[in-house]
Amino acid sequence: MELKVKFLSEKIGKEIPAPFYATEGSAGMDLAACIDKPVVLSPGERVAVPTGIAIALPSNKYVGLVFARSSLGLKKGITLPNAVGVIDSDYRGEILVALTNISDEPYKIEPGERIAQLVIMPVCVADIVCCDELGGTQRGEGGFGSTGR
Repeated sequence: MELKVKFLSEKIGKEIPAPFYATEGSAGMDLAACIDKPVVLSPGERVAVPTGIAIALPSNKYVGLVFARSSLGLKKGITLPNAVGVIDSDYRGEILVALTNISDEPYKIEPGERIAQLVIMPVCVADIVCCDELGGTQRGEGGFGSTGR
């Protein structure tokens, strides 16, 4: 699959790393903070960090999903407040990464720091069919905790 990436800053690929897969087996490409100076994220604070890039997914059969970097989440308490960012196929604006600090300590985001990862995935576009009955299953309407611990 070809992914078109537009650099919105002349710093991308020079001072700020362009999106890249860290290893051959990486599912997500690292996204870096395209900022001019460090940003301090206080405990409980949320901020939208620019990446300096925009993408063009080839069709509505694909989605870009922005995930937290597990090392930042575990070691520093820096994660995404919305759990996963969704980049729709028709969005052409800059990718911003919403970050939040769930730790008790301030965290300094440095220019060029890898702050998230972008995974491109296929999408199954559903044909919505309204109905009065959904059909039965063993689970039925059992919700949270209904299948055990």
